[in-house]
Amino acid sequence: MSKVVRKAIYTALGPKPLAPYSQAIQVDNLVYVSGMVGTSELGPLVEGGIAAEAKQALMHLGNVLKAADSSFEKVVKTTVLLADLNDFGVVNEIYKQYFVEPYPARMAYQVAKLPLGAKIEIDAIAIVGEVEHVKSNL
Repeated sequence: MSKVVRKAIYTALGPKPLAPYSQAIQVDNLVYVSGMVGTSELGPLVEGGIAAEAKQALMHLGNVLKAADSSFEKVVKTTVLLADLNDFGVVNEIYKQYFVEPYPARMAYQVAKLPLGAKIEIDAIAIVGEVEHVKSNL
């Protein structure tokens, strides 16, 4: 049986975990990034509503991806949790500033409550290493 490498990823440029979890875990050539909320460097949520929180959460996500030797272009799946699904349009406009086509697969939900009273939380699964993008025949 072959050995699978499991590595915890941490960067001081990402948010400090609020509970017993890692910022990300890499398993072979995949990295699983924990949910990121829009906290400032000092801990509390950034001010400015959903747009500011979404940008900050995506900034944290990018920093953790970089620490794992990955990037937004290598993300294959995201989950977006929203306190209010009516914010979906605003989040999409910000999301498009970070992700390019082909966009990752994505799920989005409205949830009852997020950590620290956040309006958004985003997690991701990404590839580590060289990636060849091919277009679908559709």
